[in-house]
Amino acid sequence: MTSASLPDLVLEPLVRNALMEDLGSYGDVTTRAVIPPDVNYTARLNARGSGVASGMQVAALAFRLVDPALEIKTLVTDGTVFTAGQTLLEIEGSAASILSGERVALNFAGRLSGIATLTAAYVAETEGTETRITCTRKTTPGLRLVEKQAVLHGGGFNHRFSLSDAILIKDNHIAAAGGIRPVLRAVKANGSHMIRTEIEVDRLDQLAEVLDEGGADAVLLDNMDTPSLREAVAMVAGRVVLEASGNMRLERVAEVAATGVDYISSGALTHSAQTLDLGLDF
Repeated sequence: MTSASLPDLVLEPLVRNALMEDLGSYGDVTTRAVIPPDVNYTARLNARGSGVASGMQVAALAFRLVDPALEIKTLVTDGTVFTAGQTLLEIEGSAASILSGERVALNFAGRLSGIATLTAAYVAETEGTETRITCTRKTTPGLRLVEKQAVLHGGGFNHRFSLSDAILIKDNHIAAAGGIRPVLRAVKANGSHMIRTEIEVDRLDQLAEVLDEGGADAVLLDNMDTPSLREAVAMVAGRVVLEASGNMRLERVAEVAATGVDYISSGALTHSAQTLDLGLDF
């Protein structure tokens, strides 16, 4: 799945911080010591295995921030499937500049392609259903924007980006507010008409209480077994959006999607994706 890229202006602070962390206070002392400034090379960012590309825009930006004179060709765009041995980016120009940007570019591209690849595997398990795969806020601190973009590149969808995006009432909110009815009534009294509301339940009797009280646009069915999810779908009959979450392993996705839930959310997409093996070859 392809997805519209983000403006470089939005990505630049994140990539610049990563470069500053890697270059330290004195820059790339190894490259400065052994590579003459007039040496030029062509480098290729190659895949050691197959997957779904993400982070190509970020990797290219890392090289450009190190040296705007570098010529960069994106051969595999974000959201595209690639195979082992395929060249994803080609970078031509100062060898010293390429070497100084190498690790940051590879870190982003490998990490984000891993997320896109895992997401694509989850999405494949929903084939033949209308269920959508979505991520969570279980992201690497500071990298949420690009990690959620990688989920889109893998064919998934995004949940909240921050606490300010929507009202999501979890079990601790319910406990602190005094129960499901009090918490939903508080939202009706105090919530904005512009913000959607989702509430978490882990039992069918709680779901019945939510439906009776009203006020929720979506219900998060937390850690329910498959028969309970199927019954929840029948109870709701399309009145609210249903999201299944908790213990959503890849091998379970197909049976959960078959229950008819609208969304399956999984923190594993971002917190457990394996970084893909990519390399920069001169």
